[in-house]
Amino acid sequence: MIIESLRTRDILKSLNYNVKISFMFVIFGCLGNAIWGNAFGMYIYYFAGEAEGFFGLSQIAVLGITSAVRGLTMLLFLFPAGYLADKFRRDIIIKIAAVIGITAIGLIAFGNSFITIFVSLVLLGMFSSLLVPSYEAIFADSILSGYRSKIYSWRYLLNQIGNSVGPFLAAIFYIIFGNVWDLTIIKRVIYVGLAIYSIAIILLFFFKDKRVLGKESEAIAEEVTEIFKEQKGRLTLNIDSKKAIKLIPFLLVGFNLIVAAGAGLSMQYFSVFFTVEYLILPVWLNIIIGATSLVTGLFGLAFQKMSLRLGRSQTIFLTHFTATALLLIITIYPPLVVLIPFYILRGSLMNGNQPLSRAILMDIIPKKNRGKWNSINLIAHQVFWNASAVLGGFVIGNNNRFYLSFIITTFVYIIAAIPIVIIMPFIGKEREAKNKRIKKEVESSLEITS
Repeated sequence: MIIESLRTRDILKSLNYNVKISFMFVIFGCLGNAIWGNAFGMYIYYFAGEAEGFFGLSQIAVLGITSAVRGLTMLLFLFPAGYLADKFRRDIIIKIAAVIGITAIGLIAFGNSFITIFVSLVLLGMFSSLLVPSYEAIFADSILSGYRSKIYSWRYLLNQIGNSVGPFLAAIFYIIFGNVWDLTIIKRVIYVGLAIYSIAIILLFFFKDKRVLGKESEAIAEEVTEIFKEQKGRLTLNIDSKKAIKLIPFLLVGFNLIVAAGAGLSMQYFSVFFTVEYLILPVWLNIIIGATSLVTGLFGLAFQKMSLRLGRSQTIFLTHFTATALLLIITIYPPLVVLIPFYILRGSLMNGNQPLSRAILMDIIPKKNRGKWNSINLIAHQVFWNASAVLGGFVIGNNNRFYLSFIITTFVYIIAAIPIVIIMPFIGKEREAKNKRIKKEVESSLEITS
């Protein structure tokens, strides 16, 4: 018997050209965004305060509206972008997105008014809309089917390393520039982050359509069909494998949609929550954010290993449920020594399972449709997140009712678990898990015969 087995070292050596470019893009993009992105939210919050509001709205409501501007722009452009990603060369679309991205960060760097803030957010929405469907499709097409969870978990680790190192660097910059919430100081931190982020945008010009894989990266139906054999004797839904293959993407996107709708209500305002309720200064806030991202990346790797034993959908459900329980505890405003570890664990558990859901989706979707589905998935996760952030701003209001937004988010997360429970009977273990099991069985039989 020939055992198909790819070790981590073998995969690293044979990484596709586009995967390597993607890894570099993620490092610089997340590092830069973690510096300027976090600072930009606080900049808008305090800018609205110095400008004495925006059309009479509170600072927190203005922050929510800025999220809506970007989200609505993405909603307008994502479906056309997904269509273009499946009809034309994806590397060209990525280059067009890069030009728009450069324009957006230029406005953020040199603008100093609500007009430039809102225009830059519109351009950032266009940038994300054009980039993500083509970028994610090229990335998926450059990975061997059946082994995506490992590569996606590595990319996610790099993502979170950038997201963790960025805030730590920002903390150092605040020590140098001044550890106070001042617009001039915040803008200096933004400048540094944008400089690093521009490197990531330049890397987008190096993606190549001609370097993707062929049939070996195509959708694999046995990820669904084989589970019916494994589930023999258990209670399963009365549905055939072809219908299941069509159903699973909708359920996964539905899960992301509901999670995003809940997250936008509260996650956008955690920095303000720490600042207002616990009087956290910039340095310590960035350390907390950085630690959360680092633990999230490590959890992403651990969850991939866990999924080889439990299954991917089972791992997603377990981590999602635990994170939801932790958020409910945060609603009572525990002491800071309790809040910080609970906040870090909650974010890491909730976000660390994202590579698994992304890998399932890309294993099920044929190559020719991945651009469209990446658009739909991004709408679910980003657009609904930004849109619900507007509602979150009004829920919190001038009275700083953070607890109310946390409670609502908790119940939305409970509802989000339903699609994951439904798909559990239809998602088998990944090829990597199956091959490891077969190899172990063969080795055991060889030991017995010898």
